[in-house]
This record gives sequence, C-alpha cells and structure tokens, in this order.
Amino acid sequence: MNCPYCNNEDTSVLESRGLPGEAGIRRRRECKKCGKRFTTHERVVNIDLKVIKKSGRVELYNREKLLKGIKKACYKRKVDNTDIENLVDEIETKLLNRKTVEIKSSDIGKMVLSRLLRLDDLAYMRFASVYLDFADAREFQDFVAGSKRLIINH
Repeated sequence: MNCPYCNNEDTSVLESRGLPGEAGIRRRRECKKCGKRFTTHERVVNIDLKVIKKSGRVELYNREKLLKGIKKACYKRKVDNTDIENLVDEIETKLLNRKTVEIKSSDIGKMVLSRLLRLDDLAYMRFASVYLDFADAREFQDFVAGSKRLIINH
C-alpha cells in the first residue's frame, strides 16, 4: 500500500477491524518514511453475480449502479453516506449468501425497499415511485396513502 502523502511503498498496519456486516476490512496504517497515518478500507470488488432484468436481459451486478439509485432516492434527505454504504453492503452480503449467482432485479429492488423503509420514509417513496413504475398519479397517491405500501422481509 502506497502512502497517500509521500507515495512511499513501505507502510505498516497498526490496526485492522471488520467493516459493518463483515463486508470488508478497515485498516489503520502508518508510513515508515514520513510517519503519517492513514486509513484504508478493503472489500471484495469482483462479485460474480448476474442480474436478470425485467426484459430478460442478463447483466453483471454493478455496485455503483445500485449506490447511484439509492443516493438519488436519498437526495437532500438527512441520510448519511455511511448508512447508504452499509445498506448496500447488507444487500450484497445477502446476495452472496444465496445459492445462485443469478438474481432478478426485482428481488434486489425489494431488498432496497425494505431497507429504505427503515432508513427514511421519503427516500423509500422516491425509490418505490421508480421501482414500482406506477401507471398514473392516482396509483402513486394510493401508495402514499398506505393502501399499497410494500413491506418485504428480506
């Protein structure tokens, strides 16, 4: 690991801790040249999951795409980026613990909805408005009123 301050390759690990949900490791490091300390977060990057879209098309799982959708739902809400990262980590852990490497996009959407409901009501409704693809404003009003509130246990 190169030091971010002086680019020296010789650094030592002072402390290691698991990230929430055991999705990675947080390491506190020190540069042996300049003596400055810094933190790194390590996680598995190459997740071999395939997402089956509504159209039947299959694409590789993309963490950034999931993060982007959730961040859009949480835009200008009092939701911390750490909470969003933890939400995605939790979903990824669930996905990796499945017996299959192919997952329907609708299953991922349901997982996001159930977790956003606990995190922020408005973010939940924003995500649902895109994910559930309401036919008209009336359908969305019914949803907001609670008649179609989707609560999924994942």
